[in-house]
Amino acid sequence: MDGHRSLLVAAPMRLEALALRGAVPGARVLRTGMGPRRARAAAAALVPPAGGWALAVAGLCGGLDPAQRPGDVVVASAVLGPGGTVDCPSAGLLAAALERRGLRPRVGPVASADHVVQGAERARLLETGAVAVDMESAWIAAAAAGGTPFAVLRVVLDAPGSELKRVGLVAAAARALRTLRRAAPALADWSAANATTMQSASGNAMSPEEVD
Repeated sequence: MDGHRSLLVAAPMRLEALALRGAVPGARVLRTGMGPRRARAAAAALVPPAGGWALAVAGLCGGLDPAQRPGDVVVASAVLGPGGTVDCPSAGLLAAALERRGLRPRVGPVASADHVVQGAERARLLETGAVAVDMESAWIAAAAAGGTPFAVLRVVLDAPGSELKRVGLVAAAARALRTLRRAAPALADWSAANATTMQSASGNAMSPEEVD
């Protein structure tokens, strides 16, 4: 990461923030609170630092595919929310960073809902192409307007057939949080790769003096 661009990692819940703190070199981890209302308020209060920033959301999520298991890693290619779709064009950079660290992320759209999604509703979201669901990313994404690099890194807590109300939640949460901490350094790699890509693009752009 260059010296001019900060990395802010938004973690909705306390346990997520604890897992992330100290695991993402050079980043500030901000606990935003769980759910749309708190996520919206946190996004509205964020002020970009001088020199710009990269913004990531990291935490746990609900899986939508019955084949998913607690601890599976998800990278959002887009966030689907009530207000529309927010693309995450640098998802490939984050996925590659995770793969270099021995993790195998699933890349796909992440849906954001204003309530805990269970049962048949998960199946309906899966039909939209989404691979996971959370309750914050779509609202935090509002703080990334204007070309700010934005990423969503989530780890599956539960999936169809092993939902939150089932026995084994504590063990599933412990596994998911361990994976989140293991995956967290990839966010710093992603931010650095974004900065390099943007610098290269700027350097390759033709100045007005170079145009005949």
